Amino acid sequence: MVPIDVEEEVRIPGNVANVEAFRRWAVSDDFPERGRFAFLRDAVWVDLSMEQLFTHNRVKTRITSILDDLATAHDVGYFFSDRALLTHPEVGLSTEPDGLFVAYDTIQKGRVQIVEGRAGGHVELLGSPDMVLEVVSARSERKDTETLRQLYWEAAVPEYWLVDARGAEPRFDLLVRKPRGYAAARKQGGWARSPVFARSFQLKRQTDPLGHPQFSLSVR
Repeated sequence: MVPIDVEEEVRIPGNVANVEAFRRWAVSDDFPERGRFAFLRDAVWVDLSMEQLFTHNRVKTRITSILDDLATAHDVGYFFSDRALLTHPEVGLSTEPDGLFVAYDTIQKGRVQIVEGRAGGHVELLGSPDMVLEVVSARSERKDTETLRQLYWEAAVPEYWLVDARGAEPRFDLLVRKPRGYAAARKQGGWARSPVFARSFQLKRQTDPLGHPQFSLSVR
């Protein structure tokens, strides 16, 4: 029986014992509409907690909107926000990142396949995208900072953007793939250089008129 890391009761089929079984379940009508699910090497990961509005949802929205505009303006590829299923069978990974970018060239060279669903449309990305984004929450900290960091590296993802906005200042690690693991891009004046986008980025936190945290991603 595959181990299941779950905080609350949820119905998961007993045959979800490998990444291929998880893929079939993830695109079936039985897949839950609420919660976040992933297959991480040899276990199903589940988070049924509510998403934090400001330190998770809002910071994710700001980053994804900037990167989507950047990819669209220069017509270089696709930026997909959360609930896009990414699978890399060779490393036992099937998950829904907070965001990911895949260049047209990456698709044309066969490093990523866009998979059609049984009922039409496209429902899954198969392979190694150019960049993934994860925003850390209380339930996802170990998954994002340890498990996914290793699995994305094994899956040959060139860049891993890891953001933790829970503190007084947001932590933004733009991680670049190296032969033995990811290394944080060197920052100059708070700016981190992205080889994938060929630009530098800076994440800042301000306060909005109602006193809630407000985030901005600057590009140069």
